[in-house]
Amino acid sequence: MKITRRLLAFALVFASLVCLFAAARAQEKPAAPRRYLVYVGTYTTKTNSKGIYAYSYDAGTGKLKAMGVAAETADPSFLAVHPSGKYLYAVNEVGEFSGEKSGAVSAFSIDRRTGKLKLLNQVASRGAGPCHISLDKTGNYILVANYDSGTVAVFPVQKDGQLGKYTGFAKHSGSSANKERQEGPHAHWIATSPDNRFLLAADLGIDRILISKFHLADGAFTPNKPNAGVKLKPGAGPRHAAFHPGGKFFYVTSELNSTVTVYSYDAKGGTLHELQVVSTLPKDFSGENDTAEIAVHPSGKFLYVSNRGRDSIAVFAIDPLKGKLTPVADIATQGKTPRNFVIDPTGRYLLAANQRSNDIVVFKIDPATGALTLTGQVIDVPAPVDIVFLPAE
Repeated sequence: MKITRRLLAFALVFASLVCLFAAARAQEKPAAPRRYLVYVGTYTTKTNSKGIYAYSYDAGTGKLKAMGVAAETADPSFLAVHPSGKYLYAVNEVGEFSGEKSGAVSAFSIDRRTGKLKLLNQVASRGAGPCHISLDKTGNYILVANYDSGTVAVFPVQKDGQLGKYTGFAKHSGSSANKERQEGPHAHWIATSPDNRFLLAADLGIDRILISKFHLADGAFTPNKPNAGVKLKPGAGPRHAAFHPGGKFFYVTSELNSTVTVYSYDAKGGTLHELQVVSTLPKDFSGENDTAEIAVHPSGKFLYVSNRGRDSIAVFAIDPLKGKLTPVADIATQGKTPRNFVIDPTGRYLLAANQRSNDIVVFKIDPATGALTLTGQVIDVPAPVDIVFLPAE
């Protein structure tokens, strides 16, 4: 068979296109999981809640389906899922545990088929009223903030998922302008920096973000001298915080004055520099309000904050270069006291947990504007506090 120059040229072009297509497909990110397990932490004291509840979640539609009580445990307010997907950890936000003035931290193994949780062990949280929990970036340590006692602690995760004896501990000191809420320290949030070199803690009682050097080898932490933190406006009451996905910006919501403080973050020295303070409320709002949760959209384009009292989600656009915020919308959560909300792993939906109306309301996120629209889905949950996701098997 005689091959003409034109046919040969065509064959070479076709082969090149095939190679380019194959290379492009190889560089594509794997498709995000469609189905997830969702766990909801709740308050059990003076409510009908039994503990931690499990749901199946379809990320394509934003639909939740109840799977029942995953584990019965006291006041499991905040949760954290291990990177392996094998374990879940919860703070038990109580004032006494095993005869001492302390809350507890519970470790569970996860049955990813049924959603059920099996208790592995419990340890004292090293302070009363533990209200926040997170994992370091390696999954080797659990970090806990104790509100009532103003303490923070680090616990090692053992090979079988159980928690070991604490490796790091600090008690905050001081007070601030609000005599009722800031008579002493109240640690409210704790996490490591994106590079895992620093530990940051928000203390509502003393209006400070405290920064420590995190020692991965042994789980200890020490003050980041001379830059051991930043002071917010007296009476602000910093509650929760979130890093921008790029790691250059850090956002703090202050509960008592309903604001977000924007910081630039210097990863080299673990330092924060204030850029902006904005209100989470419309100018014409005059009622009482406490902010609660804060989150940055996975795209890095938008920031969300929940208002309790106003009972809304404040939406802000993020300047990609400067990190500063511009108000976009204020969306009613259709319930009372949105103590927590979460953006699903795909970035398509936001789930708002209304603690005092005992429900979770699902919103769809506009990828262009960040605005929220109701999906019509409302899930009954007793006293919901925290929502976490885990890819289903």
